[in-house]
Amino acid sequence: MPEIQRTYLYNAHGHALSAQFNRPLQHTIDVQAGMSLPTTGGYGFVRVTDFRFKGFLSLKSASTQVSGSFHAEDNSYTTMVSVEVEGLNIFDVLTADRVVARIASRHPMDELKTEPHIVLVGSHFENLRIAGCHVEVELDHDLFLRLDTFQRLRHELDINERFRKMALDPYHTGQLLPPPGACGMALCSLVKDMKVNCPGVERVGHVFTIREFGKIFLAEVVAEDSHRILTMIRFELGSPGGGSGTAGQGQSNGQSYPPQP
Repeated sequence: MPEIQRTYLYNAHGHALSAQFNRPLQHTIDVQAGMSLPTTGGYGFVRVTDFRFKGFLSLKSASTQVSGSFHAEDNSYTTMVSVEVEGLNIFDVLTADRVVARIASRHPMDELKTEPHIVLVGSHFENLRIAGCHVEVELDHDLFLRLDTFQRLRHELDINERFRKMALDPYHTGQLLPPPGACGMALCSLVKDMKVNCPGVERVGHVFTIREFGKIFLAEVVAEDSHRILTMIRFELGSPGGGSGTAGQGQSNGQSYPPQP
């Protein structure tokens, strides 16, 4: 019987900003600078400038680019999504000069029966501030360069107690999430360390809680087999405002078709 002809399905998409508010008014912010890559690969780019919604949030500029192509030099399929947000302002509490989310994957042609190698190198914050106070954020790119496949991530959970605590209890609630072996998914963060010296701001893990504002989650990573979602900023508002949103989110993978039996 002849060998089944396999093809590669590209997958990459991202957006710069989105939100939903329910207090003091109800409003949905349309996705800003959203872009998706066709399964056949190619290139896409979108940019927005000077977006503002009342005094809730604004950005000076934002762009998303996606690409997917075959790299003949090493016989691999490559996929990339990069989201850039400049001049971000959320309720005059969270501001950043620049936020970048970047995911790149490589899938060697002779390894199509395995998952691709996915890295988050290039993702970073510039001049991130909370309530006017500078936030120091150290991202653990060395760790996530090693954990470029889901198989390696699961192995890290077995041998690295610190990483296991973060992945199974990312919000430090004492309630453990299902292990990746049970649900096929892990929630963790690129954050290695973050600091801010600011009244009314508390830090737990990769989360800042701000009195009379809400919570800010930094550099969250949802990892699955052959798939990653990176959200550089996620916020959940408390009193006096209510709502939630994201800034700088990308997701990417790539896989061969038909799938292995």
